[in-house]
Amino acid sequence: MGDEKRRLAAVAVELPEGVTPPGTAGRILHAGLQLFSEYGFHGASIRDIAVAAGINSATLYAHYPSKEHILAALVRLGHEELHGRLQRALVSAGDGPGATAATGATAQLAALVRAHVTAHAEYPLLAVVANSELHALSAELAAPAVALREQSTRLLLAVLHKGMETGEFAVDDAFLAAAAIAGMGLRVAHWFGPHQPYRRDEVADEFAAFALRLVGVAAEKPATRRRSRR
Repeated sequence: MGDEKRRLAAVAVELPEGVTPPGTAGRILHAGLQLFSEYGFHGASIRDIAVAAGINSATLYAHYPSKEHILAALVRLGHEELHGRLQRALVSAGDGPGATAATGATAQLAALVRAHVTAHAEYPLLAVVANSELHALSAELAAPAVALREQSTRLLLAVLHKGMETGEFAVDDAFLAAAAIAGMGLRVAHWFGPHQPYRRDEVADEFAAFALRLVGVAAEKPATRRRSRR
């Protein structure tokens, strides 16, 4: 755990562009992300966040009524970013005239896994906080993120059920397969960083191949994907 905390402290504090509020509110979220990822929700105080944001506590309260509201904003941002990427991945994989019943689920599953892994590798601190600290929120403040998480799960389950119905996937239990596939992607945020000898796209491609093999599909390796350097 100590090594992971040191790694998280060394990763750049980044939030998705275009959705993070500007100005002081955005600085507060960046500060909260940094401290929550390193010390956890209960290990960071309002005063700590205010100092890291370069403001006083009174100014912070003008933007967020409590520390819990700062966490809620970060958790919601993380789940919104992931859900949006998953939706776009399905659209790009195609489920229309160009997709056949025999190949659609494979392309969609690979696209979902790539999007899932890339999100966790691109914004590892946000992913860690959004998932590991969700439990610290009240049911009311957690509700938007929980709803997005359920929607994301349904996207994956729908693809798995599609592949099972067409005979494309050799899966006995779609829920357990979804849990295993999602769990692989979630862990990426806990180890991926600037000191790893892998690019994000390489990890995403490899994990997509892992997921396809898990459901009984022999995935072809892209020519651009390298073997492990270890």
